[in-house]
Amino acid sequence: MSDKGIGNGASTETAYVFGHSDGELQRLATQARLIDPITRQFFVEAGIAPGMRVLDVGSGAGDVAFLAAELVGRAGAVIGTDRAPRAIATARARAKVLALSNVSFHEGDPAEMSFDVRFDAIVGRYVLVFSPDPAVMLRKLSRHLRTGGVIVFHEPDRRGACSLPPLPTYDLCEHWITETLRLMGNEPRIGLKLYAHFLAAGMPPPSMSLRAVIGGGADSADRLHFVADQVATLLPEMERLGVATSAEVQIDTLLDRMTSELVAGGGVTVGRSEIGAWTYKP
Repeated sequence: MSDKGIGNGASTETAYVFGHSDGELQRLATQARLIDPITRQFFVEAGIAPGMRVLDVGSGAGDVAFLAAELVGRAGAVIGTDRAPRAIATARARAKVLALSNVSFHEGDPAEMSFDVRFDAIVGRYVLVFSPDPAVMLRKLSRHLRTGGVIVFHEPDRRGACSLPPLPTYDLCEHWITETLRLMGNEPRIGLKLYAHFLAAGMPPPSMSLRAVIGGGADSADRLHFVADQVATLLPEMERLGVATSAEVQIDTLLDRMTSELVAGGGVTVGRSEIGAWTYKP
């Protein structure tokens, strides 16, 4: 959401600022390669296991739902939800190609939807960051959870992004992205606020874990491409909000400049902090 998200204008969420264009869906594929291993670890630590029935919130192109489907196996089932028709159509098409019979996708806001049974687990990645009131959203979602079921969310803390030695273009890109999202009404530090939001939703204190994507040299190609793509998508908003101009960004050479600085300096980039939080319904 996101970086993937739920869509537009429900009472429990704001618009997904990255949209659902072909370019955005491709960016989400890059994101999945980078972030899926971290999300998987959070889910495993939270207890997502074979045979569970899982509700995925804000499925986007389906990556988190497919990950959950692997963990629950054929004996389990995953229902993915998203408000964006294009995202749902993409996720359904991908599920068909992958021949995943234990995954289905439904258009709508899961905080307002009804389901036939309660779930063993509710999961989401980069969803609460786009919600104007995460605690309300969590509280509404929890009614779909059985007693003893787990709710786990993976959200970012953008302040974790850095480089060493300092890479001016990379660091500036991260600043532009963070400031643009903040001015658009999103919470750049939602990850560290998950504990408080879970408590405000009336849930037991969550367990938490933090990881990050880190590396240098040739291993950084996907990471730098991912950052450049975010800047390209957000550039119109950056200009509108006065964060940066096209002349400052120079989008056509942005990726090459970041790569050159990284290689020349023998540096390392650290992505935003990836934070997981989970708790169980009493």
